[in-house]
Amino acid sequence: QVQLVESGGGLVQAGGSLRLSCAASIRTFSRYAMGWFRQAPGKEREFVAAMSWSGGSTYYADSVKGRFTISRDNAKKRVYLQMNSLKPEDTAVYYCAAVSEKRVGYFEGDYWGQGTQVTVSS
Repeated sequence: QVQLVESGGGLVQAGGSLRLSCAASIRTFSRYAMGWFRQAPGKEREFVAAMSWSGGSTYYADSVKGRFTISRDNAKKRVYLQMNSLKPEDTAVYYCAAVSEKRVGYFEGDYWGQGTQVTVSS
């Protein structure tokens, strides 16, 4: 059984930082690419960032490049999203996912966490 549990969300002022964490109970965690997605109210869920199983490759949505950093610790079975210079438009529920790369730079989630709310005030 696969379980992904996010933590670290909250309320922050614009320009601030948050670090999201995702704890995975996947036996073969180190074989999975991992990613973060987000869904704002009234909008579709969108890709934020992904990292290959080895950590050697990273991918980011244009809207977060230079501000967000994805990382992983395979020994701890955790994936992180460091979010800096947050903007009100970053407000969303953020989801951790074990992902498959359908084509270069395009990821779809195979397993999903329950999400954690991030709210950025102006």
